[in-house]
Amino acid sequence: MATKQSRSPDRLALPERELGSRRPSSALTLTAALLGFALICLDASVVNVALPAIGSSLDAGMSGLQWVVDAYTLAFAALMLSTGAFSDRVGASRAYALGTTVFTLASVACGLAPNLPALIGARVVQGVAAAVVLPASLALVRQAYTDPARRARAVALWAAGGSAAVALGPVAGGALTTAWDWRGIFFVNLPVGALILVLLLRAPRSERRPAPLDLPGQVTAVLALTALAFAVIEGGTAGWAAGAVAVVAAVAFLRIEARTPHPVVPLGLFRDRTVVATVATGAAVSVAFYSMVFVFSLFFQQVQGRSALAAGLMFLPMTGLIAVTNVVAGKLAGRHGPRLPMLVGQGLAVAGLLGLLYVDAGTPPALVAGLLVPMALGCALTVPPLTAAMMDAVPAERAGLAAGVLNAARQVSGGLGIAVFGALVSDGFVEGMRLSLAVSAALLVVTFALSCRLAGRPAR
Repeated sequence: MATKQSRSPDRLALPERELGSRRPSSALTLTAALLGFALICLDASVVNVALPAIGSSLDAGMSGLQWVVDAYTLAFAALMLSTGAFSDRVGASRAYALGTTVFTLASVACGLAPNLPALIGARVVQGVAAAVVLPASLALVRQAYTDPARRARAVALWAAGGSAAVALGPVAGGALTTAWDWRGIFFVNLPVGALILVLLLRAPRSERRPAPLDLPGQVTAVLALTALAFAVIEGGTAGWAAGAVAVVAAVAFLRIEARTPHPVVPLGLFRDRTVVATVATGAAVSVAFYSMVFVFSLFFQQVQGRSALAAGLMFLPMTGLIAVTNVVAGKLAGRHGPRLPMLVGQGLAVAGLLGLLYVDAGTPPALVAGLLVPMALGCALTVPPLTAAMMDAVPAERAGLAAGVLNAARQVSGGLGIAVFGALVSDGFVEGMRLSLAVSAALLVVTFALSCRLAGRPAR
């Protein structure tokens, strides 16, 4: 009896010692985090090329197709303000597993959607889950790599996975829609989600940390953004009413953020002109890039009569160079400071947008695909330096919060851009498309002027 009692603690303690000596592979954790980030980035772009097929299958008009995109984007963007704190409170590994599970199930619901309202509702749930996955995935990478140099390389790989997914999105959407059905763009998430959850079984449990949540600020932010998108997309009397709700919610949000001790968006950040310039530039770049992918996905199919696969391939020249350009932009920012690559990138994007003004129904698709390249490369050249400038402008302890604000602003602007430009092209496609291009170019001209005031020194 004494022998059993003396050995029992050893048996209980052995697994803990083994777990400590055989730590799960950091490479597996990075793979799980990268796959999740790539998955949520893919779903932001893969759906665009499938929109005509969705509209035909579910009898959806232009406003319905806009909601298919924006339901995901706006939920993703608005909740990103708080999900970093949520990830800290429950632990990054738990938050990531929860977000991945919900995202995968919502993807299945999208693929099985019998009608447009069901699809839009499932897209909202996808967006909510994606907002949980993003900060948790980055936290897992940081947790897995304690050495700063190895962590920097891991974060670069994590970011490259997202860029590659955005680049492959239109092509994958076209291929799946043509070879299978539009529902395939959602069902393909199921095996990837399952693989992520299997890999997470080997990841260490993350510690829970106290993190305050600004629920009133988060609720009013969601209400303001949703009402604004509804006002732009639906228009009419209901649109005016939604616009009034958006204004009231926005005012309430600003008052709450000014008074709460732990706001989701600290208004004091915007006293720094670098923060203002980078957030504005990020927003303008997102309007140009994401809105143009939306508009030209419809243009290739509805105006020029191309197949979904052909439309997806038209984006391959521009998206295939994005990841490489991101790396080059990061090196330029490190050597010359963020201002120079930001100015060059925005100038190139404006030139590309102005070149696209001459596109009409008779323009050869290969020429349109070539004209899209300067706009995309300009945007890709701008984003890494503006992110570096934003991180350099805030104290280290506020870096995560600042990154959340920047990314939320970019996602919201992209979603609202789709709402506005979708309304413009619905009244006459080519004319509306040209007006959309002009608006995007004008926004980038304004942010170009703001970027001229940035410091020319390299970012820390």
